Amino acid sequence: MWVAVSVALGFAGLAVLAWCAFRVWLGVRSLGRELDRTRRRLQPRRSALRDELSRLQDARSSQTPDEGVRSA
Repeated sequence: MWVAVSVALGFAGLAVLAWCAFRVWLGVRSLGRELDRTRRRLQPRRSALRDELSRLQDARSSQTPDEGVRSA
């Protein structure tokens, strides 16, 4: 009798753990979709920022050492 009860409780515990694992899996999948959607939304802005940074770096490297403000 006690063996059957302990086996049944063990299976019930495994069922609870399986349900929790399933819920975590659903949450991770949802988070992955949200990250992908956000990445796609931000991609044009990221490209624009990279282009601007590249333009600023090119402009800075084309300056001669005499230009600009020097600190003491």
